[in-house]
Amino acid sequence: MKTLRKKATSVAAVALLTGLASASVFAADTPTNPEDTSASSPIAANVTVVNDYRYRGISQSNFKPAIQGGFDYAHESGFYIGNWNSSISWISDAYSSTGSSAASNPTRTSVSSSIEMDFYAGFKKELLGAGFASDLGLLQYYYPTSGLPNNAVNPNTTEVYAAQNFTAGPVTGFVKFSYALTNTFGNANSRGSYYPDLTVNYDTGVWGLALNGHVGYQYIAGTPGGTTVTNSSLYTYTDWKAGITKDFGGGLSGSLAYVGTNANPSGYYSPQGKNLGKSTGLVSLTKTF
Repeated sequence: MKTLRKKATSVAAVALLTGLASASVFAADTPTNPEDTSASSPIAANVTVVNDYRYRGISQSNFKPAIQGGFDYAHESGFYIGNWNSSISWISDAYSSTGSSAASNPTRTSVSSSIEMDFYAGFKKELLGAGFASDLGLLQYYYPTSGLPNNAVNPNTTEVYAAQNFTAGPVTGFVKFSYALTNTFGNANSRGSYYPDLTVNYDTGVWGLALNGHVGYQYIAGTPGGTTVTNSSLYTYTDWKAGITKDFGGGLSGSLAYVGTNANPSGYYSPQGKNLGKSTGLVSLTKTF
């Protein structure tokens, strides 16, 4: 998921969204991309370590390493279901002793939330032809949280998504549109937020190397906390990624990537005042089973 920094009335007082595609950043950018399923077994599992969890370009772990993992079940009919999880810090960071939320809520500075749990299900089928799978699904972001102030917006978020995968020789990828049915990652009045994105991969055919590219646009709907500044002007942004992946064989792969956003630093910042959407390099190692 996510990251969003807002006023004390929003739990996202520090962060919003990527995944592996970003996601996983973002998470990626959707968590364990449902576009990737195993052809040899209906069940696949994965575990990843990464130097910074970026979801839709925004750091979810305050620039610190994260451990991630999940599993998917894909039926031959096209139905799939899965779960993906990651360590995070953005919710607790919002109410840390150095955050602005702590200043507004001096007696509520010990909020605990260290994990993101994503649950998703959908239907994926090659309706347009071989290599062109259409994908429809529902994704629930869930954050076990304790100590959250009563006036905070619940960070749990539900999205529906539609994706079209494509294959053209060594080039694969997908276009995707995600739409929020609830408030988005702790943003008040943000139902109806959406995220269109494009991911493209190129298999070089050399040493198991593939080139990766991604661009997405996070629109946050509504007006937070009754203020006169709308989310669309302060919290809406574009994110991008360019990287390379190495397949080591045996289900082990590594990746190097450069990610960035044009997110407003006034909307996305850590308790130390750092821009959570600043450009940076990512290093990750993934094992699939």
